[in-house]
Amino acid sequence: MSDQTAAPPPDTAKYFLARLLGPRPDFVATLTPEERAMMLAHGKYWAGQMARGKVLVLGPVNDPRGNWGLGVMRVDSEEELLALQAEDPAILSGNGMYYENIPMFRAVWPGARPG
Repeated sequence: MSDQTAAPPPDTAKYFLARLLGPRPDFVATLTPEERAMMLAHGKYWAGQMARGKVLVLGPVNDPRGNWGLGVMRVDSEEELLALQAEDPAILSGNGMYYENIPMFRAVWPGARPG
């Protein structure tokens, strides 16, 4: 009789810490009404990507040197990450926001498949 409880395949996803940097250090505290609307669209966009499993955690960071947005991304490739970011309303707004992406060796969380 064979073992029917074989382990799932290892996780082959790529993980990145993505930092979204604003056009000014006090961006979060000084949002204009237009920027606030854009950031709401940004949050909605990434919530949709989270539902697809592309984002593990997302949120603003209250860094004393200047606020920034944090995302831990789970994608198939860096190209996929860049394509997702290119469709972000924060980037499409053209107001000077940009991403810094830092590759991770792996990500671990409760329920994650072994990698």
